[in-house]
Amino acid sequence: MHKQCFDTWNHDHAFGQDIKKAGEHRTLIVIGITLVTMIVEIAAGLAFGSMALLADGFHMASHASALTISAFAYYYTRRHAHDARFNFGTGKINSLAGFASAVILAIFALVMAWESIERFINPVEIGFNQAILVAVLGFIVNGICLLILGGHGHSHNHDEHSHDHSAHHHHKDHNLWSAYLHVLADALTSLLAIFALLAGKYFGLNWLDPCMGIIGAVLVIRWSWGLLKASAHVLLDLQAPEEYRTQIRQAIEAVDDNRILDLHVWSVGAGIYASKMVIVSSNPLTVEQYHNLIPEEFGLVHKVIEVRKCTSCPP
Repeated sequence: MHKQCFDTWNHDHAFGQDIKKAGEHRTLIVIGITLVTMIVEIAAGLAFGSMALLADGFHMASHASALTISAFAYYYTRRHAHDARFNFGTGKINSLAGFASAVILAIFALVMAWESIERFINPVEIGFNQAILVAVLGFIVNGICLLILGGHGHSHNHDEHSHDHSAHHHHKDHNLWSAYLHVLADALTSLLAIFALLAGKYFGLNWLDPCMGIIGAVLVIRWSWGLLKASAHVLLDLQAPEEYRTQIRQAIEAVDDNRILDLHVWSVGAGIYASKMVIVSSNPLTVEQYHNLIPEEFGLVHKVIEVRKCTSCPP
């Protein structure tokens, strides 16, 4: 084969994973804010002898550790995007990091639920003023971080209102989604804590504090379960949504008497898919023509097409 012809068809499997994502920059900013808050709270706790401030400072440290997983995943994905050992690129590292973070989030929720139950059984004296100060500070910081992270993992490759291919417009960046959920869970616990602490301080409803802890834990577990399922879907190479596969099938079968015998479509990263299909026809097109029948906005970055001629079909 002539080298020029080879170069025309040859391609790598980076699929854009070597490009720095906006989510990476936002995650690094949030880590920076979290670390600064952690240092301030721990320093203030030591200076003023406040256990509430110290506890929240160390909680921020665990929060920063979880976010660091997301930041490292972004870096590793870019660093190894052209590594030939990854069959379909490094896009799945995004989902692997999301899965790991979801596990950490679920463990955090279970610990929160257990401590809340302990508080029901063995109530402790609450320093309302200090606790409210910490909760408000945590809520403000997490609110700022939520604004920075934004969109919690939705990436839009094009205007969703201008096309019918809705099945693949909302692609989750599982890595960014996990970072968003960690911050959202923290903001939720701070908000519930503020409500419970105010009720306890002014109305004597101290039981609301552990009650809100349990409610928060249930919501966090629900969020983490959603992230676990979505990221596992990618990691296990499950089929793309039925609606998306139907659109691909319709694009091929709308021409002549083409019929798809076998179709496999799976995610290899946020918003990108690989596919393998077997097409049968009485008058087959070339493989290149079949490639061109599938619109680029479908997000199929790797297509393997097997064509078979139907010899028993009527002319």
